[in-house]
Amino acid sequence: MSADTGVPEQEAATSRTSLVRKVWNDRMGRVGIILLVVIVAVAVVGPILFPFNPAEVGSSAASILKPPSGAHWLGTDELGRDVLSQFITGARISLFVGIMATVISTIIGAGIGIISGYYRGPTDTSLMGFTDFFLVVPALPLMIVLGAIFGQSLGIIIIVIGVLSWARTARIVRSQTLSLRERQFIPRARSLGASNWRIIRTNIAPHLLPLIVANTVLVVAGCILAEATLSFIGLGDPNRISWGSMLHFAFASGAIGRGAWWYFLPPGLGILFVVLAFTLIGHALERITNPRLKGRDQS
Repeated sequence: MSADTGVPEQEAATSRTSLVRKVWNDRMGRVGIILLVVIVAVAVVGPILFPFNPAEVGSSAASILKPPSGAHWLGTDELGRDVLSQFITGARISLFVGIMATVISTIIGAGIGIISGYYRGPTDTSLMGFTDFFLVVPALPLMIVLGAIFGQSLGIIIIVIGVLSWARTARIVRSQTLSLRERQFIPRARSLGASNWRIIRTNIAPHLLPLIVANTVLVVAGCILAEATLSFIGLGDPNRISWGSMLHFAFASGAIGRGAWWYFLPPGLGILFVVLAFTLIGHALERITNPRLKGRDQS
């Protein structure tokens, strides 16, 4: 006999298939989606429309910090390099770091949260004590220390940000797992001979997916902001151009004092809009997956 739990699986499937539509119908979520689509289009299509080399140095002193023109739509930097091509490259790097670090963070946080909430007892106590340590320790100073110790390569930065960003996800997933564990279909699954792994995979995880997705979108914004912060203070990958590193070199070269707004304003606005996009989508997903927030918005 199959260890069927009798859980209405169509409920979870319908929730997943209609999630994007619900976010689009949310006013803030729609704005976030539009912003994100524009940013992704810049990162993906930009190199095709503007195939300039972002590392190509200007050939004369006249090309240094040159304002926007027909040849350079966003002007040039302190070395005569095209700012637009750097902006496009920075968009790709910032999105890549944010998404990859979030994948690491979500895998660790969701795994610890599910195991802690499902097994409870000493396992729960130990894992939540470990989680609380990461919640209490200031993340940014620890990122700076680890980045300085292990190096400034892109891979190290992704791992450091991901490993230090999972604690909130673990807490949220554990709370929901504790609630799901008490529902009637869990004892029914055990009585039919389902193993713990099967229960977690077929009964717990599908119901957690919308919550994990909502939290993951918010984590992406935090990871992008963390990478920009590390790059801005000079701890980014020196061989990669990101929006944070553009701001770092813009400030270091005195672009603000020289009125070169075209150098520091685009990467600053890029960071602002990409973080805003993920934040708006994440909050829209939270309202959709949390009925209490939805009721609060309607009141």
